[in-house]
Amino acid sequence: MIKRRIFLAWLQLTHQKTRLIVALLGIGFAGMLMFIQLGFQAALFDSNTRVHQLLDADLVLISPQARNLPNMQTFPRRRLYQIMNLTGVESAEALYVNFADWKNPTTRASSSILVIGFDPSSSPFKLEEVKNNLNAIKIPDTLMFDRAARGEFDATVKNLEKGQEVKTEIAGREVTLDGLFTIGASFAADASLLTSDSNFLRIFPQRTNSEVSVGLVKLKAGVDRDRILKNLIETYPVDEFVVVKTDKQRITKLKSEITEADLKVGDIIFDDIRVMTAEKFANFEKTYWQNNTSIGFIFTLGTGIGFIVGVVIVYQILYSDVSDHLAEYATLKAMGFTNFYLLGVVFQEALVLGILGFIPGFAIALGLYNLTRNATRLPIAMTSDRALLVLSLTIIMCVISGIISMRKLQAADPADIF
Repeated sequence: MIKRRIFLAWLQLTHQKTRLIVALLGIGFAGMLMFIQLGFQAALFDSNTRVHQLLDADLVLISPQARNLPNMQTFPRRRLYQIMNLTGVESAEALYVNFADWKNPTTRASSSILVIGFDPSSSPFKLEEVKNNLNAIKIPDTLMFDRAARGEFDATVKNLEKGQEVKTEIAGREVTLDGLFTIGASFAADASLLTSDSNFLRIFPQRTNSEVSVGLVKLKAGVDRDRILKNLIETYPVDEFVVVKTDKQRITKLKSEITEADLKVGDIIFDDIRVMTAEKFANFEKTYWQNNTSIGFIFTLGTGIGFIVGVVIVYQILYSDVSDHLAEYATLKAMGFTNFYLLGVVFQEALVLGILGFIPGFAIALGLYNLTRNATRLPIAMTSDRALLVLSLTIIMCVISGIISMRKLQAADPADIF
């Protein structure tokens, strides 16, 4: 019986091949729209958390007023010394972050660029390119450049790849570019520079080394992060702490009320610092772009619009198909076929449309991903999870349309053929 329904559904769809092709293109368009919106959203999150994911740290300290990496605010450096005194802590290093006006050495055009400073005695990044070039940035006014920068930086990158130094200006100060690393552009910055903390403070004379943007804490091998958090709470000179469970769920607790479950959350505000795990730090950035900016909402809305467009397209196709063959459906009823059987035919038409319509949407999205990646340097690529998600949404979209169009089928009356 099921095979017969599938065969009938397929015959119904292929009876008018032009209509079928148009239907598949329409569904493919809806799928492509969902792919693009989800791809842009993933690129938004991935590009803006690249720095976070490359940091070599077990715990991260930031200011409670920090919003995201480009807007970190600062906290006192003495907090790093305090956590460094805890047993089991291997190091507690400072990271300095700020935007600066940069003059392109080739075009001389000005733009804003992200500058990150750190102690060059060791690299805070999991990048061999940085670790192998620490001596260069120890030299006054010397910085490393991001080879995956977005914009007119090809000449700069080529010269640096040849081992040539490049002179330019940052914040009105003449500097030298020496060495490359790879992080990539984001929605917040077209490029980034790495340098020593002393060079950073030369570029930003209004900042002092006691004003830290991010604190990076590494623990000794085998040391439990929860135990370090507990020790820090016990030695910290305040009685109230805030456990940040989600961006909107924050619970204030006394020192004596902090539980093991609170420590497992891995995100606690200590008066003038916020201590979190490295994973939570990346989540912190993602949450900002998702919930506190319009662009995150726009991509989510775009995915929803693509889904609704698909529902409308498939509904129109199935409704027209049922309307055109209403007499045939009535004849089948007169022959003894049940409503359940006929509804199954329409339902399977919807499934076939969803699966076949997914293919052109997938193919077009692959091409657009490649085009976008080359044009913007954003990390947008097809993933199996996203492909499965859009396939599922496409099938659900077609099933919903099938359910709505079934109302027309139920009106088919055998008396209509006489």
